[in-house]
Amino acid sequence: MTTPMLKFVSVAQKQPDKRTAQARRADFAEIYENFSPAGAGEQASRCSQCGVPFCSVHCPLGNNIPDWLMLTAEGRLEEAYEVSSATNTFPEICGRICPQDRLCEGNCVIEPGFESVTIGAVERYITDTAFENNWVKPTRPVRERTESVGVVGAGPAGLAAAERLRASGYQVHVYDRYDRVGGLLVYGIPGFKLEKEIVARRHALLEESGVTFHLGQGVGSGEGDLSFAELRSRHQAVLIATGVYKSREIGGPGAGLAGIERALDYLTASNRRSLGDTLPDDAQALDAKGKNVVVLGGGDTAMDCVRTAIRQGAKSVKCLYRRDKANMPGSAREVKNAEEEGVEFVWLSAPEAFLGDDHVTGVRATRMKLGLPDATGRQSVEPLEGSSFTLDADLVITALGFDPEPLPQLWGQPDLAVSRWGTLKVGHDSFMTTLPGVFAAGDIVRGASLVVWAIRDGRDAAERIHQWIETHATAQTVAEQG
Repeated sequence: MTTPMLKFVSVAQKQPDKRTAQARRADFAEIYENFSPAGAGEQASRCSQCGVPFCSVHCPLGNNIPDWLMLTAEGRLEEAYEVSSATNTFPEICGRICPQDRLCEGNCVIEPGFESVTIGAVERYITDTAFENNWVKPTRPVRERTESVGVVGAGPAGLAAAERLRASGYQVHVYDRYDRVGGLLVYGIPGFKLEKEIVARRHALLEESGVTFHLGQGVGSGEGDLSFAELRSRHQAVLIATGVYKSREIGGPGAGLAGIERALDYLTASNRRSLGDTLPDDAQALDAKGKNVVVLGGGDTAMDCVRTAIRQGAKSVKCLYRRDKANMPGSAREVKNAEEEGVEFVWLSAPEAFLGDDHVTGVRATRMKLGLPDATGRQSVEPLEGSSFTLDADLVITALGFDPEPLPQLWGQPDLAVSRWGTLKVGHDSFMTTLPGVFAAGDIVRGASLVVWAIRDGRDAAERIHQWIETHATAQTVAEQG
């Protein structure tokens, strides 16, 4: 059989059809339509099957992308799913929210003018098809083990680790302070990028696999919390996968005015509305309807905020970013979607002060210029003297990044070492913290990063936990026999 590949010369790159900007402004549904079987196969056939697949090299999970593209082009979708899921615990999620333009697709070696292979949309199509055809099965270990592992955090790192540990037969218990599984996948990422049913589907599958979830269960010293000491006593090993939730604050005159809100608070309130939850009184104001909205920041979280504000019926939505479009850290695809939906970008501008008496009424900003590269190679920014201007604002959303919460203090664990950034220190290869049998993975170790890196870390940490328990059990047996 001749493999129907290398068609990038004759077949143009195409993404799945996208709903019109007018239509998608009216709801929080995903903006991309599904590929048809023929469309997915045709786009997969554009892969050049190169000898050194840079798409795989630049995927944090090392996905075998050329292999499942070829299988898709040949119509062998069940096999394509098996190859895809071998390295990725949640391919249908990564296919939706990974910044492919910076990772796999951005490193495709098809020469300019022919454009890269549409990898992310094909990945999503493969797994959605697998779910529709009941090819996705619960994890069934070959044998059950008596040892248990506690996982703190039901985000992507914790869930990926739980699935791998369960496959090895461990009794896995996942603890999360929120009432739903998914972490930022549910509360931080809007439905137009990732519909919540996609995450709920994985939650159900993990429960069917035998993973036990303890939702609404915080860890620490607060009322109703489980102490960390008690948690350790319950399990042979513990994995900390809490992520980073502490929003970076902004300073300057007027920074304490009402109406200046953190991005995560704003996105959580919006997602809870979409989920049908009743919001507390202090979250009712986190609505952009009829307001002049200014979002500060240039990452994917900022893009989530501006696009959410559009859907809530804001009077105007502006994104204030101190560098230019070329230096924006967010996905270029997300910037384009935001522009289509009516967001105005104010490039090379930074806030100086916030105006208003009790409630914010405006943002005074100054124009910036790009200077020489700093130590990281990124161009520095410098203010232009006498360039101040004012933007009307009834709601200002700060999307300046996230830092870790002070877990050693919150959990009463002074021996839990942290880095100078507040992230947990772990062994480079072991994933173990300074507490024996306590491991950590995901953003709480590497800082705010991509979901795909959290999945990679969770899978790798699960393997190290398995090795540690095996070694520990062997040493104990030898001691008892000696």
